[in-house]
Amino acid sequence: MPGTNLTRDEAATRAALLDVSSYDVELDLTTGDKTFGSTTTIAFTCREPGGSTFVDLVDATVHEITLNGAPLDPATAYVDSRIQLDGLAADNQLVVKADCTYSHTGEGLHRFVDPSDDRVYLYSQFEVPDARRVFTTFEQPDLKSVFTFTVTAPEHWKVVSNAPTPEPVATGDGKAVWSFPTTAKMSTYITAIVAGEYHEVLDTYEGKFGTIPLGHYCRQSLVDYMDTEELVKITKQSFEFFEEKFDYPYPFGKYDQLYVPEYNMGAMENAGCVTLRDEYLPRSRQARSFFEFRTSVITHEMAHMWFGDLVTMKWWDDLWLNESFAEWACYWCEAEATEFTDAWTGFANARKQTGYRADQLPSTHPIAADNVDLHAVEVNFDMITYAKGASVLKQLVAWVGLDPFVAGLRQYFKDFAFGNTEFSDLLAALERSSGRELQGWAQEWLQTAGVNTLRPEFALDSDGSYSSFQVLQTASAEQPTLRRHRLGIGLYDEVDGHLVRRDYLEIDVEGASTQVEQLVGVRQPDLLLLNDEDHAYAKIRLDERSLACVTAGLSKLDDSLARALVWGATWDMTRDAEMTASDFVRLVLANIGSETDSWGVTRIPVSAAMAVNFYSAPENRAALRAEWESGLRELMLAAEPGSDHQLTFTRAYAAASHSDTAVADLQGLLDGSFTVEGLAVDQDLRWSLLTALAASGRAGDAEIEVELERDPTIEGKEKAAAARVAQPRLEAKEAGWAAIMDPETPNETSREMVFSIFRFGQEDVVAQFVDKYFDAAETAIDTLGFHKGSVVLEYGFPKQIVAQQQLADRVAEWLDRTSAPLGAQRFAREGRADVLRALAAQALDAGSSTRSGAGAS
Repeated sequence: MPGTNLTRDEAATRAALLDVSSYDVELDLTTGDKTFGSTTTIAFTCREPGGSTFVDLVDATVHEITLNGAPLDPATAYVDSRIQLDGLAADNQLVVKADCTYSHTGEGLHRFVDPSDDRVYLYSQFEVPDARRVFTTFEQPDLKSVFTFTVTAPEHWKVVSNAPTPEPVATGDGKAVWSFPTTAKMSTYITAIVAGEYHEVLDTYEGKFGTIPLGHYCRQSLVDYMDTEELVKITKQSFEFFEEKFDYPYPFGKYDQLYVPEYNMGAMENAGCVTLRDEYLPRSRQARSFFEFRTSVITHEMAHMWFGDLVTMKWWDDLWLNESFAEWACYWCEAEATEFTDAWTGFANARKQTGYRADQLPSTHPIAADNVDLHAVEVNFDMITYAKGASVLKQLVAWVGLDPFVAGLRQYFKDFAFGNTEFSDLLAALERSSGRELQGWAQEWLQTAGVNTLRPEFALDSDGSYSSFQVLQTASAEQPTLRRHRLGIGLYDEVDGHLVRRDYLEIDVEGASTQVEQLVGVRQPDLLLLNDEDHAYAKIRLDERSLACVTAGLSKLDDSLARALVWGATWDMTRDAEMTASDFVRLVLANIGSETDSWGVTRIPVSAAMAVNFYSAPENRAALRAEWESGLRELMLAAEPGSDHQLTFTRAYAAASHSDTAVADLQGLLDGSFTVEGLAVDQDLRWSLLTALAASGRAGDAEIEVELERDPTIEGKEKAAAARVAQPRLEAKEAGWAAIMDPETPNETSREMVFSIFRFGQEDVVAQFVDKYFDAAETAIDTLGFHKGSVVLEYGFPKQIVAQQQLADRVAEWLDRTSAPLGAQRFAREGRADVLRALAAQALDAGSSTRSGAGAS
């Protein structure tokens, strides 16, 4: 039985048979706290009268089904999440009356009661296939239609959808009806309903093509934290940028952004009704990288209004294109139109690294994945889709030129407005605008998997100049494709205590070896940087002289993007067992204090902590942990008072603390007996300190309950749950694991616990959960839903145990015999790959305290 799955072939058959003229959806949100009323009227045509098809509806109690005036028996017509429709006419009308179920997992129509004030908030999340949890649909992106929503809700609520919000009409019993105007033509997955006691702020944007009404919404308990002026500024900057660059009017009339609770994703591009995590309205001080990321989310979703919403993929094979384009465009907009002019540096330091990691896992796949059904879409919705895809588009822009790229986009929007396309349509537009043949590029970059490694190989003459120079390209045995790369090469010399770029050239790299004749006769620099300017998607290596140069003083390199490339190269070398964990940690401690990029300051210490705890040799680990802990303390105390550096190093110090001195510092920061000038110990930092104390065994349930009384919000409840499971007691872990595996545990609470439960330094306790993990892998996706189950299986993998080789062997044995869902098997394979990578790095760290880079002289 198909259940909630849908195959690409089924969707193609249905699209060839039907056109959907309109949806009229009536929702009654006043029928109780478990279900809501849903009546859907669909008008559609059939190209083969007398034919059959089906319509989708999930987790509903169906009361009536009427097709062209004739009743269908729900008991026989509604089976396995589908309603069978036979004997179709040329023109058809289907009416389905049902009760649908509120969600607590962030899928469908999510219902949340704020513990701060007992106010109720609802929001929808439909991507990939979950509009069918709220109303009856033909749930596939290429059956676009127009939608008319009518919503009954308590009269004091706000109700927002894709079309402009109408004045509600009171019914006299504390309820009201919102009759929305008909939407523009769109796919089911970008329709939306948001309702509840939301706080509303309205504004307008006056732009190139006219006026766009703007709305910002949040929970009442977050009103003090919604920095509306800043959010409106970013929204207007983004509109001005995209309307100018795309040269096509914003297509959906008005633009609301709603910050919603317990949200699975970062945000969702519902047409004119964007939903975002309300964690983006911080109640405590955050580093600049937080606001930089929030800006990228806002610009990402706005880019989707054109790319994804106006022009939509025919099937989920091209999901990557929606997300990769929006991801590339958001950083483009950030860098050009907002205060975050160094956004591409942040991209290199953070987001791009997630793509590199995903592309080296056994689950890697081509950017243009073969999504044969919805299950495949779920499995392939990852950082290949987002980060690698955006990186590759960035390279494509460098390949064809920005102006031709934008010209192709403009024509693409005009040609396919409100329609559905395949990637070949975009590629054809770009070929026409650029004059470049791109089929070969698409083949090697989009239809193959894996990341290449580029390294310099050269010889020097007697006066220190290059007598020969080539760029070598390699690939893994599993993903052997060698690709064409547009590559910058920077030559840097130390001048008056700074590393200054002496020269820069761009070349096209192709094949296993590319000769660079331009460098023959050129004096060897102190630092040779491949992929300078970061056009290419590839791992790079530093030659021996360059590695020594940056190890002695990376902070001498003034250009933040160049530093990001060095940080990335040394981290890649550490992960690939070409640089010891100890050397990487010392590189970070020596240079992170003077790093200026906000994402570099935030993200690089996370990598260093991984090197300490996972990649260091067991016999070196205690000493390296002590060195890391004391180094972070020095960085915290030396940082400028009140700075992002100070806040970041304090958080990292808390996470690293294990000695009596460090634990005493944390306790002192928490109770006020130890102060650091300029450091505000606000509520979120208090939870970080308390969780670290709990993890060290120096705070328990009693202290956590006291803090929860101080912070009785949903955020406080989530942080308290994370602190409880951080304790190194088996009882705390068992209670936490049981809650994680309970479908009734809210998704965000479960997520916080999963991130906190298994910790380095608690290896013996963690080892007792290996069997529980494999038991969970058999059932979690089915019992918790794909998204929630995936979070558990990805972040709950017990890689922290001492017997890591035994764990890797155990995973292999389990994979040989399991019939668990493919998604569960994927996360187990990924966990095993992480362990094997760590074992190789540990072996290197055990054998040497130094490691030279690739290259020859």
